[in-house]
Amino acid sequence: MVLISVLLSVSSFASDSTLHILTKDDFINIVKQYHPIAKQADLQVERSKANVQQSRGAFDPELGTTLDRKTFDGKLYYSYFKPELTIPTWYGIDLKAGVEEIIGSRVSTESTLGQTSFIGVKVSAGQIFFDKRRAALRQAQAFQQQTAEERKLAINNVLYDGLAAYWNWVEKYCSYKIISSAVAVGEERLRFVKLEYEQGLRPAIDTIEAITQLQTFYFQENAMQLAFRNAGIELSNYLWLENNLPVEWTDNILPDTSEFDRAANVIPDLSALIAAIEEHPKLRSINYKMDILEIEKKLKAQSLIPKLSLSGNLLSKGYKYPDVVNMPLLENNHKVGLSFAMPLFLRDARGAYSAAKLKLLETDLDRNNTKLQIENKTRSYYNELLSVRQQLNIMMNTNNNFIKLYQGERIKFETGESSLFLLNSRQSKVLETAQKIIELKAKWQKAYVSLLWSSGTLY
Repeated sequence: MVLISVLLSVSSFASDSTLHILTKDDFINIVKQYHPIAKQADLQVERSKANVQQSRGAFDPELGTTLDRKTFDGKLYYSYFKPELTIPTWYGIDLKAGVEEIIGSRVSTESTLGQTSFIGVKVSAGQIFFDKRRAALRQAQAFQQQTAEERKLAINNVLYDGLAAYWNWVEKYCSYKIISSAVAVGEERLRFVKLEYEQGLRPAIDTIEAITQLQTFYFQENAMQLAFRNAGIELSNYLWLENNLPVEWTDNILPDTSEFDRAANVIPDLSALIAAIEEHPKLRSINYKMDILEIEKKLKAQSLIPKLSLSGNLLSKGYKYPDVVNMPLLENNHKVGLSFAMPLFLRDARGAYSAAKLKLLETDLDRNNTKLQIENKTRSYYNELLSVRQQLNIMMNTNNNFIKLYQGERIKFETGESSLFLLNSRQSKVLETAQKIIELKAKWQKAYVSLLWSSGTLY
């Protein structure tokens, strides 16, 4: 990955005349590492990890205390001091332990004067199976996995746009090089025609013919050079540095054309791509969304259960642990509580549960529709690949035939048996088909990128 290190010293481009080759793999690595969209996707993943950590906080033990004290006119009315440790558990049971000190002349009648200690539990019967704490954590974990898939999807999309720009840049470069070679041939031919004119072997009109052809090539070369430069500027939109600075584009960066020239050599297996669609980031993201909605539905189902809460503490005099082993159950030193509530019609709970089920069904329909669209796009781009490959093979054979005709016409021209007009016509056909081959190669590369993008395997 030589270019990645080269791009980190952009300032050297201004004074450096060395040519740097940007390969497709280098371009992909730069986009994945430094493009703002890729970095934003990474930040989303980190945020989802933070959300999971935050949700786990609902199960953190909590140490708290209350102090309520009143003195008036030199008398201690009351002093309530109650440190307490609460330990939430996964199954909706809260374990509690603490001490209590109550002193004063006017404490409430139900309070126990002096020092006591307690251990106990608090249970919400409906929350033993599921509760908001567990739902929040499960949803945060599913959202973390969903965000990871959305990161893949974001990179898949930005690479799709970026590689389209990359192959457009390669196409313009190859077209520019072809017309530049035609300029070199035209200049050499003009010198040859002038020499033969000076020797009296050719008429003056042939020099005009050669100059006109060369001027046409100059015009095309200038237009293709402009297109190549502008394509490079467009490509630079996807090239960023480690410190969030865009790359300063220069003409010293050139493409690697080896893979471009091997276009249509390999066609991926359609059945394998279709089989892998289930792993498409878009579908996996919807799957995790459905997991989140399933958790929501399960939580809403809990609201249909009557609210029953039980609490119980074992008490002991002084700051010492209650003797659980030797203490008869529910005898003497204990404190229990119970609360019960149930809406008579459950309309709020039933409505919320029905809405959660409908939302889940709606998402499932969206998933099925999305899967069908992905499959059809994949098949469409695969058909385009096959079609372009056939067109490319035809055009390459056509170009080879035009080259043979041009070479034969050149031999006849050099021996004086043909005209410069016919030779230029043959050359124009060679250039025309060569340019068409470049366009088809670029079209094939873009269709190949589209195929990988549609099947979700570009990232």
